[in-house]
Amino acid sequence: MVDQYSRTELLIGAEGMNRLKASSVMVFGVGGVGSHCIEALARSGIGTLILVDNDTVSVTNINRQSIAYHSTIGRMKTEVMRERIRDIDPAVTVRTYETFILPENLAGLLDREEKNTEGKIDYIIDAIDTVSAKIALVEESMKRGIPLISSMGTGNKLHPERFEIADLADTSVCPLCRVMRRELKQRGITHLKVLYSKEKPVDTCGRSTGEDPGARRSLPGSISFVPPVAGLLIAGEVIRELAGAGV
Repeated sequence: MVDQYSRTELLIGAEGMNRLKASSVMVFGVGGVGSHCIEALARSGIGTLILVDNDTVSVTNINRQSIAYHSTIGRMKTEVMRERIRDIDPAVTVRTYETFILPENLAGLLDREEKNTEGKIDYIIDAIDTVSAKIALVEESMKRGIPLISSMGTGNKLHPERFEIADLADTSVCPLCRVMRRELKQRGITHLKVLYSKEKPVDTCGRSTGEDPGARRSLPGSISFVPPVAGLLIAGEVIRELAGAGV
């Protein structure tokens, strides 16, 4: 019978589709990378999506986030994403947590979600910016045996074709990768699957949006075609692994 997944099934087969429908993926961050990643996961037939983000849509998100429109400004990103998923496939189970992830609250959140999924979170996607939270996610996922892929920096970049998925130990150029390697090594962790770019970040010093004149660090520049590509590459990696297709 022809349905919205018929063309996907041609690629990955009926068994692959069944695996995706039985899978639970937890995505931390519903921003430029996360929103496009989540949408691709939903369009591929992932059965359960767990979304974590405590932010609301702002006007500066419109240039790159799939949930950002003038009509959604001020709304919770998780709420808008839930509606998009419902419109793509009402059968997808969606749970949301409007929570700012900290090392102190992450374990409790994962405990709660593992109860909801009967101990079955099949994949975690890290699409957040805070280094301390990223590190905590890596530690907790490894402790629990949950596969994880972490998005490194996508700001101040203009060449999405330079993104690649690699082991953190094999990365270069990316400043966030350098910080993560150092911090994780101190914790005895030397391997992590990441999405990163070898593109040298554009120097935006001296340029200002006027958003937060009192900020101690400059805001990164972004553009419509870079974070979405990162999100789609991550989604592709996760979908292929979960479906057992093309790996």
